[in-house]
Amino acid sequence: MTIDEQLAYLRKGTVEIIREDDLRAKLEKSARAGEPLTVKLGADPTAPDIHLGHTVVIRKLRAFQELGHTVVFLIGDFTGLIGDPSGKSATRPMLTREEIDANAETYKKQIFKLLDPERTRVRFNSEWMDKFDAYGFVRLASHVTVKQILERDDFATRLAENRPLALQEVLYPLVMAYDSVALKADVELGGTDQKFNLLMGRNLQREYGQEPQVVLTMPLLEGTDGVQKMSKSLGNFIGIDEPPAEMFGKIMSVSDDLMWRYYELLTDLRPDEIAQLRSQAATGARNPRDIK
Repeated sequence: MTIDEQLAYLRKGTVEIIREDDLRAKLEKSARAGEPLTVKLGADPTAPDIHLGHTVVIRKLRAFQELGHTVVFLIGDFTGLIGDPSGKSATRPMLTREEIDANAETYKKQIFKLLDPERTRVRFNSEWMDKFDAYGFVRLASHVTVKQILERDDFATRLAENRPLALQEVLYPLVMAYDSVALKADVELGGTDQKFNLLMGRNLQREYGQEPQVVLTMPLLEGTDGVQKMSKSLGNFIGIDEPPAEMFGKIMSVSDDLMWRYYELLTDLRPDEIAQLRSQAATGARNPRDIK
């Protein structure tokens, strides 16, 4: 593929690339040097199963893998103890190390339904975070200001509404950002709700003298209710390890309109192919549920 073709392939279903010019430059440099980029996706194992909502961004990681780059599936066994505060209006209960470890084991098995195990590096952020002593962690915190952290919308909202904001939640973006430093990430992927955390990684890499990573944000997939984002806690999820008959039944419950979004984010169909199929469905020439 040419660089333009690679960019078009990676752009599909992506909400934002920060910055696309930087991604082009990294791809060109990688091609000249014959050295793959390091592309990172982090996931906190706060629940035991991966669902289709998670696969939107995992599939994008697979796209980089297919282009020959090194992909790192980072299991946040350390950040999972804190709990990602993104979009939360209250402090999440802290899980035990045993709960995190058990969930992490299921992640390790399930991701290889989507990723090539031979070309995937699975890492845990406890590898470097557990090595920090109190002095080292204070030094890490010195690279970020309180003002920077409180610019995060959900933090500002909770403070304005006089709702509790626990100190460990404030530290979450800092720890997640350091993961990018530890891995020397060239690219990091995440949902739109992770944008603040991903940009914090760019900033912290600059602080450590690294070239900042490119950020790709992916949309949040609506669940089977067609309203709220797919979530196990909301019961609107389709797990990738569920029995086929159960997955089929859940897919059939999704509205026809929402199915087109599923085609865009969960299949390899190109946007022009989806547009053609949608046109056929609109004229009655084809039922969207008959598309294979």
